[in-house]
Amino acid sequence: MWGNEENGCFTVKSAYLSLAKSGRVPQSEVFKLLWKAKAFPNVIITAWRALLDRLPTRECLSRRGVVLESTMCVLCHDKIESSQHLFMECGLALRVWGLCHMWIGILYVQNNVLKSHFESFLLNQANNKQNMVWKGIWTAIVRCIWEHRNSVVFKQRVVDAEEVFQKAQLKSWLWMKHKVQRFDYSFVDWILNPMPCIKSYK
Repeated sequence: MWGNEENGCFTVKSAYLSLAKSGRVPQSEVFKLLWKAKAFPNVIITAWRALLDRLPTRECLSRRGVVLESTMCVLCHDKIESSQHLFMECGLALRVWGLCHMWIGILYVQNNVLKSHFESFLLNQANNKQNMVWKGIWTAIVRCIWEHRNSVVFKQRVVDAEEVFQKAQLKSWLWMKHKVQRFDYSFVDWILNPMPCIKSYK
C-alpha cells in the first residue's frame, strides 16, 4: 500500500510531491539557467541529458551492462568515453571551445567540470538576457559535438572540430532568426561580428 494516496496506489506525481515537501529535491541553479537558455528545445534537451550524464556514451552503456568492443572515446581514442570526457576533455571538444572563444574575441580559462563550465560560460559585456543567448550557444555546441560523435560512430565520418563549430554557429543563428523580432543580421554578420548580434537581443 502506498501511504501518500488515498486509494493506496503509487503514482510518480505523489512520490515527487512527497519528496518536494521533505526538501530533498533541490532545484539546481544549473538547470534553472539551462531552461532559460535561448536555443531550440531539442538542443536544450541534449545539453540537459549531458549535464545529468544520461546520454548513451560508451561509459554509460557499459555501466548499464551493454557489452562493447571498447569503451574508449571514438573521437580521440585516448580515454574512456564519458560525458565529462566527450564534452570537456577530448581533443575535439577542446578545439571547439577554443574556436568559440576566438569567434567571440575573448580569452577564457576553461573550467573542465561540465556543470561548472556551463555556469561560468558568461560574457562580461552582456546583460542577463544576452547571456542566455550565449548559454544557448553553449547548448548548441554540446548538441553538435554529440551529433558529430554519432556521425563518426554510425557513418564513419572524419573528426572535424571546425565542422562541429560551424554547425553550432548555424543552429544558434537560426534560433535568433526565427525567435527574435527585428533580428535583421545575416548569417555572414553572425559569423564575422557576433557581439552586436547578441546585443541586439533585449
